[in-house]
Amino acid sequence: MIFTTTPSIERKTITDYRGIVAGEAIMGVNIFKDLFAGIRDIIGGRSGAYEQELEKARAAAFEDIGAKARELGADAVVGIDIDYEVIGGSSGSMLMVSVSGTAVSLR
Repeated sequence: MIFTTTPSIERKTITDYRGIVAGEAIMGVNIFKDLFAGIRDIIGGRSGAYEQELEKARAAAFEDIGAKARELGADAVVGIDIDYEVIGGSSGSMLMVSVSGTAVSLR
């Protein structure tokens, strides 16, 4: 399965538009990760715990759109858009990654 943010794929011809596919993944972040991320906010630096959770959520969302595209008989997903959200009010205890695009057949 080919994934791309562009509307076309070089040296390939889109023969059929199969439909829009979307995948979401919501990951909870536990209190210890939140605590250490808060310390990082104060002293600076990257939060490896949050980065790992975002990476897991993004991979799960891509797996989801790949499976949905395969069900539609597609070879690729083009025009992919990736969105990130924090869910859980002011505590922000959950991370959501949403991925959407158009499933297509190629020649």
